Amino acid sequence: MSESLKTKDFAFDLPPELIAQTPIEPRDASRLMVLDRKSGAIEHRHFRDIVEFLRPGDCLVLNDSRVLPARIYGKRADTGTRVEFLLLRDLGGNRWEALAGPGKRAREGRRFTFDGSDMTCFVEAVQEDGNRLLQFETTGSFYAELEKIGQMPLPPYIKETLEDQERYQTVYARETGSAAAPTAGLHFTPELLDRIREKGVSVVFVTLHVGLGTFRPVSVENIADHKMHSEHYAVSEETARAIREAKARGGRIVAVGTTSCRTLESVAQKRGEIVADEGWTDIFISPGYGFRAIDALITNFHLPESTLIMLVSAFCGRENILNAYKVAVEERYRFFSFGDAMLIS
Repeated sequence: MSESLKTKDFAFDLPPELIAQTPIEPRDASRLMVLDRKSGAIEHRHFRDIVEFLRPGDCLVLNDSRVLPARIYGKRADTGTRVEFLLLRDLGGNRWEALAGPGKRAREGRRFTFDGSDMTCFVEAVQEDGNRLLQFETTGSFYAELEKIGQMPLPPYIKETLEDQERYQTVYARETGSAAAPTAGLHFTPELLDRIREKGVSVVFVTLHVGLGTFRPVSVENIADHKMHSEHYAVSEETARAIREAKARGGRIVAVGTTSCRTLESVAQKRGEIVADEGWTDIFISPGYGFRAIDALITNFHLPESTLIMLVSAFCGRENILNAYKVAVEERYRFFSFGDAMLIS
């Protein structure tokens, strides 16, 4: 059970050169490790082969959240001093929770302007954790102005410049609100999704807006003491019905990414089954958790000692995962956001 596990139990050695800095072209040319969660058996394929491992009647669940160009640079209205803001959470009414740097320049009560836009923001408050509450004002649409001035907030371990910003979006991204991409979905192309549908697999969407807390390290020794950040999710009636129908006919629910997994498990835990639902989740899935919704998981290779490696360990066993990661390092798989993928079934 998770109560006896330590954060260090999820450590592994990763050579820095295996951290993918740029995406593979085409998207579905990335490698795919297929892991049997019962036996621990491993097969090495390419992502385009995923169709072979899906069965007619299965239901593939994708997260359609779109990444915000959430990194913006403001100037103090009175002095012109520059400050970088990173938008974290939409609080409604053009109010946002954000990081600010340098923080001392973004004190409560200060107003900022943005080059190339009529938008301004006012620092309403500084929270205990140092995050800022910002109130934005604009004559136009907030999101339209953000598209003009914002930059994509790539994860801190990616040092290369991304030439095509759309490569950090899934091809089906449509609901704007994430601070980071649901990266397991980056491997899909429209053509690959068509092939999956042609095989008799239903393809449905949930929305979970990924927060930057996904990159926050676990700072406690015992993982049972870890508190997850909250993220907003939505499951439509159409999606819920398709999932229930798939289960009724004996099909598997295949979650694409830990975000889709956490969304479905949150609803199943809260409502007893998959129904239309919307809200906030801070579910922390670690070894000892009993899965109620998903039967298979497509995911990338995760950071050592992260909540994400704890989740996949809960799904197929910590020993299986650490062995699979050891093999992935030996076989020179690419890790993290722009890296290769794993199918666990």
